[in-house]
Amino acid sequence: MVSYHCFMADLADPQKRLSLMCLGLQKDRLDISKQKGNIMRILLIEDDKNLCDTLKYQLEREGILVDACTDGLDGLHYMKEDAHDMVLLDRMLPTMNGLQVLRRAREAQIKTPVIMITALGELYDKVEGLDSGADDYIVKPFEFPELLARIHSLSRRSGQWEAGNCLTYKDICYDVTLRQLKKDGHQLLLSRREGALMEFFLRNTGQTLPRGLLLSRVWGPDAEVEDGNLDNYVHFLRRRLKAVQSKVALTTVRGVGYVLE
Repeated sequence: MVSYHCFMADLADPQKRLSLMCLGLQKDRLDISKQKGNIMRILLIEDDKNLCDTLKYQLEREGILVDACTDGLDGLHYMKEDAHDMVLLDRMLPTMNGLQVLRRAREAQIKTPVIMITALGELYDKVEGLDSGADDYIVKPFEFPELLARIHSLSRRSGQWEAGNCLTYKDICYDVTLRQLKKDGHQLLLSRREGALMEFFLRNTGQTLPRGLLLSRVWGPDAEVEDGNLDNYVHFLRRRLKAVQSKVALTTVRGVGYVLE
């Protein structure tokens, strides 16, 4: 197994970095995206820049989308966007520590699963972290495969990443892995962006989804994207639904966002 200390040293060597990128740590990989048939988005809040970069690199190699920040206040802002499936939260952060971030997020009814990452490993510290709203707790230094296994375990417990690849609603079925929209004998291949937007709508059917949430969820909270791009992709999805002769509708809620119904 490879610890994050060793991995950071390897990343400093250009030849080793290239080798790792090409060959990978195949023996220790737990490819969540392949197992689950969809793409997980994680928010990483860690003020150690080297560790933050290393974990982001490793997680993205596993097919996980990662948004990272190094500040407690920024982390709380992104958590309140409710655009992620899980949060990796360091305890010792500038401007606002991890416990404060977690408590404020839970007070704001943010229920995103959180794994707290910290060098404080005493029993009292673990209990305090869990009592503040963390779902799991991992102590530095740790092996990356252990963190990945904890992410995998928590994703199963949270019930967000069910086995199976198809999301069904009324007369349509969307295969997340193949990005195929199906209805009876009709089927269409969606683009990656269309697929991500369709998946999010299908996981929140009947709910009015604000424009800001859709942009944050599908394009990422830091993405520089024009507001009109969302309208364009909603238009594309409406055409796709019409093409497979579905009666499912993407309805505009004026001044707010869209709802799949």
